[in-house]
Amino acid sequence: MDQHEHVRVAVIGSGFGGLGAAVRLRREGITDFVVLERADSVGGTWRDNSYPGCACDVPSHLYSFSFAPNPDWPRTFSGQEHIRAYLEHVADTFRLRSHIRFSHDVLMMRWDNDELRWEIETSKGTFTADVVVSATGPLSDPKIPGIPGLADFPGKVFHSARWNHDYDLSGKRVAMIGTGASAIQIVPAIQPKAEKLTLFQRTPPWVMPRMDRRISGAERWLHRQLPFTSAARRGLLWGLRELQVSAFTKRPNELGLIESLAKAAMAKSIKDPALRARLTPSYRIGCKRILLSSEYYPALARPNVDVVASGLAEVRGSTVVADDGTATEVDAIIFGTGFHVTDLPIAERVVGADGTTLAESWKDGMQALRGSTAAGFPNWMTIIGPNTGLGHSSMILMIESQLNYMADYMRQLKVLGGRVALAVRPSAVGAWNKRVQERMERTVWKSGGCNSWYLDANGRNTTLWPGTTGEFRKATREVDLAEYEVVRRQVKPVAGESVAVVPTESVPVGAVSADGEEASAAVESAGAAR
Repeated sequence: MDQHEHVRVAVIGSGFGGLGAAVRLRREGITDFVVLERADSVGGTWRDNSYPGCACDVPSHLYSFSFAPNPDWPRTFSGQEHIRAYLEHVADTFRLRSHIRFSHDVLMMRWDNDELRWEIETSKGTFTADVVVSATGPLSDPKIPGIPGLADFPGKVFHSARWNHDYDLSGKRVAMIGTGASAIQIVPAIQPKAEKLTLFQRTPPWVMPRMDRRISGAERWLHRQLPFTSAARRGLLWGLRELQVSAFTKRPNELGLIESLAKAAMAKSIKDPALRARLTPSYRIGCKRILLSSEYYPALARPNVDVVASGLAEVRGSTVVADDGTATEVDAIIFGTGFHVTDLPIAERVVGADGTTLAESWKDGMQALRGSTAAGFPNWMTIIGPNTGLGHSSMILMIESQLNYMADYMRQLKVLGGRVALAVRPSAVGAWNKRVQERMERTVWKSGGCNSWYLDANGRNTTLWPGTTGEFRKATREVDLAEYEVVRRQVKPVAGESVAVVPTESVPVGAVSADGEEASAAVESAGAAR
């Protein structure tokens, strides 16, 4: 290790969550912090995902920070390159680069009970921090299934989030594995180049047209000259999506009309009844993420594309074999199989107060108070934590809500004074999680009849928030100290002096009943209009 540094706050990751945390810390007057980034540039998932056709399925003016509006978005749904450029702009505008430590892969974080601080081991040095804000995000570590024979495949193999830009797909026979949000963008982009494209579809997605268009110069001029017009546009986009929430969370049967619209859009491009049948989902729309594309179905109808309605079972040399026995010779295999979302690899690198890793603590399912703090891990917070994901709107809204919570967390530590930590009560976490899961039972994500990446190995949805972004904003407005214990540093005697040793103490600052009634009431209040 070639360096050691102590900071007030260590932020892990420089995507939307990490950069947002850095901006908010500076606004709170906290400049003693670092952003530890494993790559050599900012951007998070928008740096890593550079595959052909990569774009956002949330409107541009809503997929940006409220404190850093961009009047110059070129399209209503911006591409990866524009979103990454926006994040670079944020890093420069808010003077964050002096805080960022690039190529610092976090190998382990351990809580020191005596010093009340985190010891952080990275690939380029060690750090200690009073507080850790983990903003690695759920879409950071690609998942490639264990396929028999894959290691012996003689061609090229890569994941959508690790695109091989040096490999030319022109004239190649390509197998695309998966039909998620990345795959439906990749297929139309590579279809014209490939000699043959075979799509392995375990489950067909619901796909709606993406109403994308170029934003005119006049619109951009207006947003630059009159910023309130950009804010109004953002507000309208937000409001329309908030109105959709009840159908997903309370009345899934109302989604039948949307299914009819999706089927009509499919029928315009897919004339073959047999192919249309293979592409029609058997579950309620919304159970898996609704995908947006106006090019996906036309690409599947092209003569050089085959849709295999089955997952990939094994690889025999250069032959890929589906679960239904379909065998196809290919030159390249591209996995669009998603990420480690409910089994976050970073959780294996976080060791808490009792020596238990976060992964061990979450072995029965992820859970965190207000999606932010985990029992047994003092002064540790996560951005885009358990049950903070969305199926209808912009994650930036949820990130900003958690930044509000982080800011108040830091204020509470300052008011308490000295070497101090906040340790969330297990009863508060349990009550919050219980209430969230109760609300989840009524949602389309639990009752829609699908098996999605939202669900963990136990079949629980530990990914999504079962309410509106407004409800979550209210729930994370401030830290309720009744949900925490205050832990103060042990006072040690100086050699030769007679000073009593005061053990590290947990000072209760508010009563929480054994079943966490206060926390339950808080989440009930956050979603009172169920």
